Amino acid sequence: MKFIAWLIRVLVFVLLLVLALANTQTATLNFLAGYAWQAPLILIGLVFFVVGLLAGLVSLLPQVFRLRLENGRLKRDLRAARETPAPVAEPPMPPLI
Repeated sequence: MKFIAWLIRVLVFVLLLVLALANTQTATLNFLAGYAWQAPLILIGLVFFVVGLLAGLVSLLPQVFRLRLENGRLKRDLRAARETPAPVAEPPMPPLI
């Protein structure tokens, strides 16, 4: 199964590499106020991919910090529960017939 997963990864990489090499034409990206950026199409695509990746990671930061805080609280509670001796309960009485 791992072989199939690696085979799929290699095929996707080769496909993306072929796409990158096929799209080396210069493209112009027009910004506001008349600014323009000329770069190969694949470079523009890569920049937007990285910007999207960073935006996704930044949007996950609050949840990661909240989960870390909760994990620390739960570890402290578990440590306190392990240090506290459990009350010894008397065994139940057998039924009387």
